[in-house]
Amino acid sequence: MKFGTYPVEVVQGMVLAHSVRLPEGALPKGHAVTASDISQLKAAGIERVVALMIEGGDLSENEAARRLSQAIAPRHLRYSQATTGRVNVYATSSGLFVVDKAVVDHVNRIDPAITLACLADHTRVNAGDMVATIKIIPLAVPGLAVEAACSALRAAPVFEIKPFCKFSVSLISTELPSLKVSVMNKTKRVLERRLAVSGNGIVREQRVAHECLALSRSLQDVISAADEAPKLVIIFGASAVADTADVIPEAIRAVGGEVVAVGMPVDPGNLLVLGRVGKTYVIGAPGCARSPKENGFDWVLDRIVAGEKPDAHDLAGMGVGGLLTEITMRPQLRDGPYMQTTTPSVAIVLLAAGRSSRMGERGSHKLLAEFDGLPLVRRSAQIALESNARSVTVVTGHRRAEIEPALSGLSVSTIENPDYASGMASSLITGISLEAVRDADGILIMLADMPGVSADDLNILIAAFVDSGARAIVRAVSRGKRGNPVILPRSLNAAILRLEGDVGARHIIETAGVPIVDIEIGDAAHLDVDTPEEVILAGGLLRN
Repeated sequence: MKFGTYPVEVVQGMVLAHSVRLPEGALPKGHAVTASDISQLKAAGIERVVALMIEGGDLSENEAARRLSQAIAPRHLRYSQATTGRVNVYATSSGLFVVDKAVVDHVNRIDPAITLACLADHTRVNAGDMVATIKIIPLAVPGLAVEAACSALRAAPVFEIKPFCKFSVSLISTELPSLKVSVMNKTKRVLERRLAVSGNGIVREQRVAHECLALSRSLQDVISAADEAPKLVIIFGASAVADTADVIPEAIRAVGGEVVAVGMPVDPGNLLVLGRVGKTYVIGAPGCARSPKENGFDWVLDRIVAGEKPDAHDLAGMGVGGLLTEITMRPQLRDGPYMQTTTPSVAIVLLAAGRSSRMGERGSHKLLAEFDGLPLVRRSAQIALESNARSVTVVTGHRRAEIEPALSGLSVSTIENPDYASGMASSLITGISLEAVRDADGILIMLADMPGVSADDLNILIAAFVDSGARAIVRAVSRGKRGNPVILPRSLNAAILRLEGDVGARHIIETAGVPIVDIEIGDAAHLDVDTPEEVILAGGLLRN
């Protein structure tokens, strides 16, 4: 191939290296020049253009990118059409992105014109996430270089998605007088949220004394249970592991198991124990796994539920990148224009579980106050149903026996948050526990006590989310000041599952590194009714 500036008389069949503006439009970069184009160029007074002469054996940028993508086995992957020398690669299943760095490096060293970039090895991804991109730098590339790269990609799997599998997960917690029951309860909740990311949950739980005999008996009990799915046992010790002969390793050996590793080079997460009893993995969780923040336990858990069989060699290789102390969440994925093949879907989660604590001693519940002759919770649900969202889920809790009948006859799903007293975070987590919500491209979080929000407002937010390619946070504002509702893309589901206490999505919005689109909807973005005075001022009628 020859790059240069050529007289227009000789460029037929060449590829333009720069776009050329004409009186009636433009010839874009990468365009193959035709006889008709030459006539237009001459008529416009253009005598010379910068172009590329493609010689025998060369491939155009799009053809080269297409061939490279076809050389990669589609292991739960899909590929975009080649455009401007680029093919993007997307996950078709939720799971772990696993890559062979040596193959990627080899491909990238064949010719500078060929580039292959991807996520880090063993990154957790959702279906639809962009995981890699192939980009041809010039407008054409030698065919021999492309074939060499294709041969390398065919010789060994360069990357794949390992889908998450269904496991029968047992939780065993050991007890000491110094360990509060509330800590054990929180540990269970945090573990449930971790498992929910992979579509799993806790099947059984046991709490036993922190000594080898009691723990080994419990371990034998859960391993012997009849389950269709493969088993996984997670042990939270009341005291951190101090030695390879400590309680958890010894209990694993006592039931005939193998202690694979005690400790790992990931911080936090150093004190993890990994064992195996037959085909069943046993994880002695480090103390840091009681927190929702990412730690070494997440790395080992992800590998197991993705069907891998980690060993001591694997754990010892986690040191590079294993310093996680300052990391709040995994880097967000870069989504491209090819992420969606259909219109993105949005599921509404209507939060109606709160205690209505500022309504005073009269016993009135703000969500049962009447607006336009309807209980506020029913009115809010109807508005949600009138929007373009694909589904509406109402999270209930406080005075559920009165709230749910107020929704009778509406095409909404209801789900109880038994932990509503702990605050809004538990209601958000409850809302996305439903598969229909979790699998939507975006979750619109709507507060049931905002009587000013209309279906038109919701549709404006949903349209903005669709326009973003389902990759942006969309937030309602009033005169530039942030408010509600808000739409979160599916890539933030794991961050929602890590929330604790009486907090909403604000922290996620401010720290996720995801683009934010603010949509002005006026005073409705700030109008909620928390007190009897606010209900009356907003036009409501109080009911006990």
